[in-house]
Amino acid sequence: MPETDTHQDEADLTLLETAAREAGALALTYFGRDPRTWLKGNKSPVSEADLAVDTLLASRLRESRPEYGWLSEETVDDKRRLDQDRVFIVDPIDGTRAFLAGGEEWTVSVAVVDRGRPVAGAVFCPRRDEMFLARAKGGCRLNGETILVSKRADVQGSRLTGPHSIVSAEAVRASGFEPQEILRSLAYRIANVACGRVEVAAARGGPSDWDLAAADLLVQEAGGKLSGLDGQSMIYNREKTRHPALIAAPAALLEAATAVLGDVIR
Repeated sequence: MPETDTHQDEADLTLLETAAREAGALALTYFGRDPRTWLKGNKSPVSEADLAVDTLLASRLRESRPEYGWLSEETVDDKRRLDQDRVFIVDPIDGTRAFLAGGEEWTVSVAVVDRGRPVAGAVFCPRRDEMFLARAKGGCRLNGETILVSKRADVQGSRLTGPHSIVSAEAVRASGFEPQEILRSLAYRIANVACGRVEVAAARGGPSDWDLAAADLLVQEAGGKLSGLDGQSMIYNREKTRHPALIAAPAALLEAATAVLGDVIR
């Protein structure tokens, strides 16, 4: 990770937290009220709530830091971000399917990335009133309390969250992993690794920067790692925003988890 400005990172984190709380409150005004919904080009759902939250976040964040770039799932990509060191990376509602179905695990996910790596991140789960916050070299907190990843270093008995097709795979069952709740927000899935509720979160290839950037920092600052099957960290704010299959886990468990899950998720 590049050298960062601790004062600026802390100021950015305060801004992210305030904006995420306001965004979550706005999203709740649509929750359970049958918002207008349609399908995007990749056949994933989007609703009027996603767009309203995106507009609010853009207003709060971009007006506060007009010199920063912007990348959001619900905003047309402005390639000028590629020329800027600091960039907001935003998912207004991560887990739209959960949101529309009345589930609790959807989140607002916002991050500041500096030269490819996150330096401030907030993942807010409004229905559970859980605010995960992290800044580079500043640790990770859940509702103000410092959190750490699990100390478990063995796959046997480790809790795994991911899509049903992953957690129910024969190789996973045979390994001794304990499948957990299917969390439809990838950011929240990774946040649950950061706070030790589960040891491992997995996803097949296809997640985008906005799904990952904030949660990546959470798990890193809590003592874990989010990586591809090659063990390399994610780099953000590139021209192509999608990422390959990935695993989040405590650092001591990552290699063993990858050995079991690699053929399942690749």
